[in-house]
Amino acid sequence: MEFRAVRDPLWKHIYIPEPLADALSTPDFVRLNRIHQLGPTDLVYPGAVHTRAGHSIGVYGIARRLLAALEERGATAWISEQGRYSWYAAALFHDIGHFPYTHSLKELPLEEHERLSARIICGDTVAGCIAKAGGDPEQVAAIIDTSLPAADRETLFFRRLLSGVMDPDKLDYLNRDAYYCGVPYGIQDTDFVLDKLYPDLKQGITINSDAILSVENLLFSKYLMYRSVYWHRQVRVATAMMKKAVYGALSRKLIVPEQLYRQDDAGLFQLLFATGQESGRMTFPEKCCARNVAERNLYQVVFECPFDNTRQDHRLLEDITKRFQTEHILADILHIPPEFLVIDIPERISFESSLWISDENKPFSSSSTVFSENTVASFTGSLRKIRCAVSPVVSSYCEIKKIAEFFNMRYTVPNGGDHENSEYHGTICC
Repeated sequence: MEFRAVRDPLWKHIYIPEPLADALSTPDFVRLNRIHQLGPTDLVYPGAVHTRAGHSIGVYGIARRLLAALEERGATAWISEQGRYSWYAAALFHDIGHFPYTHSLKELPLEEHERLSARIICGDTVAGCIAKAGGDPEQVAAIIDTSLPAADRETLFFRRLLSGVMDPDKLDYLNRDAYYCGVPYGIQDTDFVLDKLYPDLKQGITINSDAILSVENLLFSKYLMYRSVYWHRQVRVATAMMKKAVYGALSRKLIVPEQLYRQDDAGLFQLLFATGQESGRMTFPEKCCARNVAERNLYQVVFECPFDNTRQDHRLLEDITKRFQTEHILADILHIPPEFLVIDIPERISFESSLWISDENKPFSSSSTVFSENTVASFTGSLRKIRCAVSPVVSSYCEIKKIAEFFNMRYTVPNGGDHENSEYHGTICC
């Protein structure tokens, strides 16, 4: 089979089977060229304009190297020729159904993007390319979408490879995002990692204790990238503003979920701007959030506090409907329009690893790693913060201290004295 060389700035030459390379020109994959991998992150890191398409090609490149390494160490016992090309296609098309504007649409009542990817893959155009390359479109869909039945052990093995601690998706996005943001935090010694992985039919991969440091590096890199890039304050605010705009339109039934699928970044903004303009239909006030993001007029963070999982009022804010309602209540207290205020809370993430350490005969979390349960807990605890941001239009005159009182936090008043409502600490950000 002939292969087409694609030049990647991170991994250099990536060789793709011609039929799969033909699929890079299909409308569904071309759309990924118009979706920034990190959404609004270029507001903070101007170089972060790399695309979901570039990431997908990078994941394919690592997936091919990963499988070659595992086949050298025994995986050929259960890998078929058709399965090999299905794996290549799964890596290349794993994000083909991804939403626009990175994770701004996460939490919304939409189909999982993996299910959308599986549906596109089984469509005539992409399925034909996969079949010509020697793969099985249905197997590709089952590798990506875990809600589909996996008929054989090979498919289950590939599922574990595609989604795990040392998966090709993570190895690409940490390196790629760090490269384009101009930060060193996400860089991985990918060659070393691939050299230390061993195939396991039931678990996907295992490692020996001499590779524990590579897992530690990946987990710590993930923590640093979340702290400095993915959950940067301005990135979170922009994401929350876009989420508020889309949720506002959906909740009023001005748009339906199907209108959001297969959009690109520009199309999402155009859809929101056009919504409510039709004759006889109401507009929606949250539209201003999207317009302000487009014009780079972000809301200002005026309060933040650590997320406390023991507090019911904090846990309730994890539900987007409750959060939307809370924004309206707080805006009423502050006497400002609710569309001028957003509350942001990052989703739950994990820094744990279920990798099996063969020579120690135990899972990574119980091995000779420095990533103890307490360390992992401190990582997640330090990252997750509840933030309240308001429009610059109202920030100069709304009573900021009322926000701290609303969240029952201690705040610092301008004259330097403290006002304490409870044992929890919050920060006024002026």
